[in-house]
Amino acid sequence: MKTFLKILLTAVAVIVLANILPGVAVASYVSAIVVAAVIAVLNMIVRPLLIFFTLPATIVTFGLFIFVINAVIIILADKLVAGFTVSGFWTALLFSILLSIFRSALFSLLKEDKRIN
Repeated sequence: MKTFLKILLTAVAVIVLANILPGVAVASYVSAIVVAAVIAVLNMIVRPLLIFFTLPATIVTFGLFIFVINAVIIILADKLVAGFTVSGFWTALLFSILLSIFRSALFSLLKEDKRIN
């Protein structure tokens, strides 16, 4: 249930960012949900492989190359989902940074209270 809520919150963030950023477009709400699911799958499967293969570049840049990997994930989602378009690399980079910020803010709403009774 929590995973489904995270995908829905990511879809909300995608819609908001598509309305704010020029160069990013989402055709419908269903496309936004599909984009959120595709990004989740790419982050689980492709992102660790990219991080492993680009580890020297990540170390040399003190981890800043992760932003490039995130932009590549967004571009891959653009290629895989028909109703989602990103105009270029720099737009994908800015989109990925803002998406990370929005997701962390929205996911903080899902944190459970860990009170001791």
